[in-house]
Amino acid sequence: MTTVYDFAAARLDGAEQPLKDYQGQVLLIVNTASACGFTPQYAQLEELQRKFGPRGFSVLGFPCNQFGGQEPGSAQEIAAFCSTKYDVTFPMFAKIDVNGPGALPLFDHLKKEKTGLLGSSIKWNFTKFLTDRAGKVVGRYASTVSPNALARDIEKLL
Repeated sequence: MTTVYDFAAARLDGAEQPLKDYQGQVLLIVNTASACGFTPQYAQLEELQRKFGPRGFSVLGFPCNQFGGQEPGSAQEIAAFCSTKYDVTFPMFAKIDVNGPGALPLFDHLKKEKTGLLGSSIKWNFTKFLTDRAGKVVGRYASTVSPNALARDIEKLL
């Protein structure tokens, strides 16, 4: 059975990161953007990271420019924005596509495992996927769902 640990992705610094490095952790995988109406969710994502990180949890952020051109910056600009505006400590990855032929294979897997209201495609920035410690996708949450609303689901998996 394929799990999220079977994939890899480039970090913002360009280094390839095998997701098996997160094996045994509960993960919240999110497609992010710096100029979106949902961008303030970074603050709540960071709260979750700080609250649950010591217990084997991590948020993984994947910048995406496919929705309204809301992530136009370079890797350096994204890193600076996340650090200075939201004090993000969770891992941020290189800018990716989440839909279409150029979609990161990880996101193809996530969408196949948990479809949304409009099928498998991701509708907008800040769609969230929750995985258990075995790397199985157990939840998909729309952009409109506040990260803080996921605390109970995360707690159950920890």
